[in-house]
Amino acid sequence: MNVALVVDDEPQMTMIVGYALDTQGFSVLVAHDGATALHLLRSHKVDLVVLDVLMPTLDGLTLCERIRARSDVPIMLLTALAQQDEVIAGLERGADDYVTKPFHPREVALRAMALVRRRTDRSAVLRVGKLIIDPKTQTALLGGRPVQLPYTEFKLLAHLAERAGKPQSWQALLRGVWGSDEIIGGRDVVKSTVYRLRSRLAAAGEGTSYVRTIRGVGYLMPDLPPADGDDQDAPRGLPR
Repeated sequence: MNVALVVDDEPQMTMIVGYALDTQGFSVLVAHDGATALHLLRSHKVDLVVLDVLMPTLDGLTLCERIRARSDVPIMLLTALAQQDEVIAGLERGADDYVTKPFHPREVALRAMALVRRRTDRSAVLRVGKLIIDPKTQTALLGGRPVQLPYTEFKLLAHLAERAGKPQSWQALLRGVWGSDEIIGGRDVVKSTVYRLRSRLAAAGEGTSYVRTIRGVGYLMPDLPPADGDDQDAPRGLPR
């Protein structure tokens, strides 16, 4: 059974969201503040976090960042329509999806199941040129050197690698990486995440050509054959 953690300082909201998730077979944990949420994450195996953006003491964006620093658990934000800047900031800090209030409980439940399924489905090791990407362990090597990537940038890299040689529009990237192409400020979210990913690949050496911009189309990872000597560079646990 999947376990969901619902974090909101309003008990009525946690009850509504909890009921919606229960209808999809989730076991639901509830926290009304950030400190309790972090404690529950340490003491339970959680498959999904549903997180309110506006909370006292430890706000949802800071909590999202702290969760992402220690876990790749899918995170869904709950946000008011007027909180556009918070939505973009949350996605940049590692959130996977968001739902605006007021919402239909079934929408929350279906989006939750989609997030959990996507996480389960991405498991095969990917090799493009000198890149080796392992979605299970969330590790990436470039020319045998580890590349440290935040969760969303890793998802973007893996998404492009899975579709190497096929240009991806920013809308397609939103759907594949963030789960929706209707995200507020979506084009800028993609652009800034691509910029940060390129910078980290470049810092690791030889990485400037792995994410290319195709003017008027979107972004592309070239379909490069695995480089010679990849096996000796692969970390322990990666298939050869």
